[in-house]
Amino acid sequence: MAFRRMTFRHSLSRRRFLQGAAAASSVFGLPVIVPASALGADGRPAPSNRITIGAIGTGGQGNGNLGGFLGDSRCQVAAVSDVDRNHAERTQRRVNEVYNNQDCASYPDFRDLIARDDIDAISLATPDHWHAIPAILSAKSGKDIYGEKPFSHDLREGRAMVDAVNQYGRIWQTGSWQRSTGNYRFACELVRNGRIGKVQTVEVGLPTGSGGGHAPFTDPPPDMDYDFWCGPAPWAPYSADRTHWNWRWQMDYGGGQLMDWIGHHGDIAQWGLGTETTGPVEFHPIRAEFPPTGIWDAATRYRIECTYASGVKLIVQNAEGQHRMGAKWIGTDGWVWVDRGGFDAEPKSLLKDTIGSDEINLYRSNNHIGNFIDCVISRRPTITPAEVAHRSASVGHLCVIAIALGRTIRWNPNTEEILDDPTATTMLGRAKREPWG
Repeated sequence: MAFRRMTFRHSLSRRRFLQGAAAASSVFGLPVIVPASALGADGRPAPSNRITIGAIGTGGQGNGNLGGFLGDSRCQVAAVSDVDRNHAERTQRRVNEVYNNQDCASYPDFRDLIARDDIDAISLATPDHWHAIPAILSAKSGKDIYGEKPFSHDLREGRAMVDAVNQYGRIWQTGSWQRSTGNYRFACELVRNGRIGKVQTVEVGLPTGSGGGHAPFTDPPPDMDYDFWCGPAPWAPYSADRTHWNWRWQMDYGGGQLMDWIGHHGDIAQWGLGTETTGPVEFHPIRAEFPPTGIWDAATRYRIECTYASGVKLIVQNAEGQHRMGAKWIGTDGWVWVDRGGFDAEPKSLLKDTIGSDEINLYRSNNHIGNFIDCVISRRPTITPAEVAHRSASVGHLCVIAIALGRTIRWNPNTEEILDDPTATTMLGRAKREPWG
């Protein structure tokens, strides 16, 4: 497949402006004063050659991601959008301070940002229930997308997102940044190259959740468009325990710690198995505990045994006891475990092993946002493209369905259909509140 360097939509008009200004000076004898930064004299590419970024969702995660874009000289953050005016204005000030100008625009409605023809790519860091709509609109508008994990809020909208990215030829990077660190890649390469023999079981350890959500119902803050925040989710009375960081613990907006982390350690587990574009065929719930009171309703403790067609078991559980955080592959000849806090293996000689050039060498990236920018320019796939992210999220979605119903779910990963369970099938998607349906 041939790749071409992207020509950004706003480049031509910018260059024509500069050329036109020069022509006018020769005709009228007027001096043309063009800022040095416009010509790239400050060491950055000229604005016409930078990738213009629009940020949708400017809370904690959105601002964390924005730092990567602000620190990349190939980018220019041009606009931000958030339903919380305080978040948006704070981020707008941050961007303007970095560039020492007042050029960054702020939009309460993300659709106005997406409608701008001069935006090349979107940084999307909204709550999970607001992933699909702006992602699909961005793809239709010809914009590449850096989107947060988990990929989607339900499995059906995840497939719709993948289809939109593919249909409109967009670049997608998911915020599963562990792939861009050496230990995770090396652990997966050890497994892929048979260093632990035939894999039998993979343990995925995710955080334990907590109960809560007892803050009183009140009027929403005046600087927040709460109805817009609810968006396609069912409307519910405002509570400080419902929005911002706490949306994660409610199924209408997120999926608890299981969904919040499945795009990290679950993604790595699939990378090591080489099952990135498929998934298990059976999901058997062993244990699930839910908060007894409050508006937080996502599972706090959980254990689900998933089985691939090959017979390999994937155990998804909150980390406790011998089941540690991270991903651990257990094979006939040893095991490999990796987490943000460490890397271990048995036999210990694996820790000093090397992967030969003639062996399986996985996609190499050392900067996750940088990899996205590289691929926006080259048009090559990112290290965590849409299909891969959808498949890791799908494991989480099916685990959630299994523990909610308390029964085994049988799944066809090729057709993406639940077998012989009409009730479970209805849980693959969610009805969207008008006017977002």
